[in-house]
Amino acid sequence: MSAAPERDPAAARFAVLQLVRLSGALLALVGVLIVAGKVSWLPKLPEAAGYVLIAAGLIDFYALPPLLARRWKSKP
Repeated sequence: MSAAPERDPAAARFAVLQLVRLSGALLALVGVLIVAGKVSWLPKLPEAAGYVLIAAGLIDFYALPPLLARRWKSKP
């Protein structure tokens, strides 16, 4: 019987970083669509909600990955 292969924690962390970036980009995109009034598949949302989503998406895209990477950084 062979043992299960060891999982590389760096690969999982890289995947999480990419998913965080993707979710930030999607949040910002939905926010832009709401502000532009091009979202027919959502109920009418106020323009302020679009700006909040844009801000949250940009924070998610630019600020969270470096914070997570710093937290996960291995100690020498």
